[in-house]
Amino acid sequence: MSNIEVRQAGQHVFVASNGRGAEVRIGRKDQDGSFSPVELLLAAAAGCVAVTAETLLTRRVGEFTAHAEHVSVEGAHEVATVPVSLDYDLSGLDDAQREALEVVVRRAVEQLCTVTRTLKRSATTPLTLPGAATD
Repeated sequence: MSNIEVRQAGQHVFVASNGRGAEVRIGRKDQDGSFSPVELLLAAAAGCVAVTAETLLTRRVGEFTAHAEHVSVEGAHEVATVPVSLDYDLSGLDDAQREALEVVVRRAVEQLCTVTRTLKRSATTPLTLPGAATD
């Protein structure tokens, strides 16, 4: 199980850290030098797809990038969808190789990408507060 700690580092500035020494700054969406919480969600989705597809893509097409964006319902404070796309050069592949690569990448992401699989299932996020009554 992974644990992330988020501590306040200033007004509207927080630092998330893991047990391996990595840190990332979190702030409001217009705050310089930090990621907003939604941007971290997008980074998690694109990053998971990239990590999952890395071996399949790098040995066939070389370098690639992953992109994520969010689509929101106007006025709602929630993300409706998180489209993720991969960008890589297909010029060295014939049609059959392109199709085969698409099949294996899609299968790997659908079976192994924890973040996108979780988003599809709409994971719950229970909130625990100190001294709060429990059900």
